[in-house]
Amino acid sequence: MSEPPARPLVSLGDLNWDVLAKPDTMMLAGGDTTGRLELSGGGSAANLAVWARRCGFPATFVGKIGTDRFGELATAELQAEGVQTELILSAEHPTGVILALIDRRGQRAMLTGQGADWELLPGELPQAVLRAAGHLHLTAWSLFRDPPRVAALAAARLSKSARSGEGNATLSLDPGSFQMIQQMGRENFLEIVDHVPFDVIFPNDDEARAMSGNTDPQDALTWLCGRYPHALVVLKMDAEGVLIEGPGQPRTHVAATRDTLTDATGAGDAFGGAFLAGWLTHRDAVRAAHLAVEVGGWVVSRFGARPPADAELAGRLARHPLRALSAGVRS
Repeated sequence: MSEPPARPLVSLGDLNWDVLAKPDTMMLAGGDTTGRLELSGGGSAANLAVWARRCGFPATFVGKIGTDRFGELATAELQAEGVQTELILSAEHPTGVILALIDRRGQRAMLTGQGADWELLPGELPQAVLRAAGHLHLTAWSLFRDPPRVAALAAARLSKSARSGEGNATLSLDPGSFQMIQQMGRENFLEIVDHVPFDVIFPNDDEARAMSGNTDPQDALTWLCGRYPHALVVLKMDAEGVLIEGPGQPRTHVAATRDTLTDATGAGDAFGGAFLAGWLTHRDAVRAAHLAVEVGGWVVSRFGARPPADAELAGRLARHPLRALSAGVRS
């Protein structure tokens, strides 16, 4: 007897048009240099949905975009990945554009243009989609200002309160940006996050430091687990791997791969999408983390947040099959 189809992962938030730029030499004021440029659909929430789907898990993206060419292109790329889309179209606000400047080490700095994704309103939410979700993912980009904060919190309540034969949806949160946390103010940010009923949180090292005030990752993880004892904390530490701890899950370290860093853009989103695809299938956090570091390592060794899938990626996914959903992996 075949297993029932999984209830989808719904990722709500930002779908943008990305401009990636990696100069060949240092950029000087008033000067010119060559470099690598790439244009593609992006946005943290959209990227996570793509990677969950690439790993074989059904994913839906919910967000707001402009009625412009950038929005059309970003939507087409998302749909080509097999991600279902529930989009609110705005004639008043353009699709957001993000400039990612990548240095010679592969680290990136982002300049985010506030577009239609920052204008999502509660009355625009697709309630039926949110009630049917098995899992809802939010990024803090939906919490840093209002709108779209009220809409994101309303989506969380809808998904968590929806009743089905399998129970309420689970919820995850990506803290999004240590710099935005600092600009907003640590206490202001924590006051908002404390009201998000998340089951999984994905801070990176910088975000964990900004939230906890601790510089050591072990101490930051202890603080986060103390502040959010109901949640699984998945602390991403780049080349140092990942630390995991939560209810029923003792503290565990999973090493990173040895892939060479080319571009860190979107690596955290890829990690999160792969982790959730695994965890939502089998609820084994360590097993999910092994899949996620393989996917994250593949992404950082290439250019862009969603490099074209290749045989190497297919091989990595094949080493970590999702029990009931492995046939859905897209090569």
